[in-house]
Amino acid sequence: MPRQRCCGLIDDAIVCQTFIPLGQTYLEEINIKLEELEAIRLKDKIGLDQVDCAASMGISRATFQRILGAARSKIASALVEGRPIIIRGGHYLMKNRVFECVGCGHVWEVVPCAAGGKHGYEIPCPMCGSMKKMRINKGSKRFCNHGHHEETK
Repeated sequence: MPRQRCCGLIDDAIVCQTFIPLGQTYLEEINIKLEELEAIRLKDKIGLDQVDCAASMGISRATFQRILGAARSKIASALVEGRPIIIRGGHYLMKNRVFECVGCGHVWEVVPCAAGGKHGYEIPCPMCGSMKKMRINKGSKRFCNHGHHEETK
């Protein structure tokens, strides 16, 4: 009996789920899983080494390598063959989000899809009720303003 597959942790929901080359809507689409996109983001966009990528996703380095290889192969096929890319599904868990209130400085953590499907951005500070908050991600802060995020230094 095969082992149950580990869930990869991903940081955030994606902005765009579909990429379609101009004039190529009739070709069969390529499906990229959310954990595959997260592997590409960590390794190729952020530039982490594989050990750090695997740790960030909460999986082994070997599992990370397999996920990354599958993602790169699918993306290469889509680009070379001009096929649409659809990003959805997979075997993953969303990471908790940590927020800091701009008004009172309170820091709190929100689990994904808490409070009736809310992701934390729509939830006020539990101490003062303010909606002005920053998302904290490994030391960097992003100001939250009605779904738009700006990096702060």
